[in-house]
Amino acid sequence: MIPIASIIPFSQVTSAYGTGSAASSTGSTGSVDFGSLVGHAAQTALQSLRQAEQTTAAGVAGKTDVQSVVEALSNAEVTMQSVVAVRDKVLGAYNDIMHMSV
Repeated sequence: MIPIASIIPFSQVTSAYGTGSAASSTGSTGSVDFGSLVGHAAQTALQSLRQAEQTTAAGVAGKTDVQSVVEALSNAEVTMQSVVAVRDKVLGAYNDIMHMSV
């Protein structure tokens, strides 16, 4: 069992994400723009899928071992499942907003 004191504080986790490429669009308050976070996540997902496609093509050509191909495909599958889950949540939120009475 992990003692509570050894868990990383949430502020350290969020500050770690603020130092990435999405931090270039920060405002004067230091907060990260939501659009840039979503854009960065989409770019990362596309990059992961492209890398899996390249690794698979190299595997078919016999230039890469089977383990690398399986790892790349597994990574692509997890990425795709995450993208679909986020899409479903966004569409659900949109439908909830559209069904609200004004």
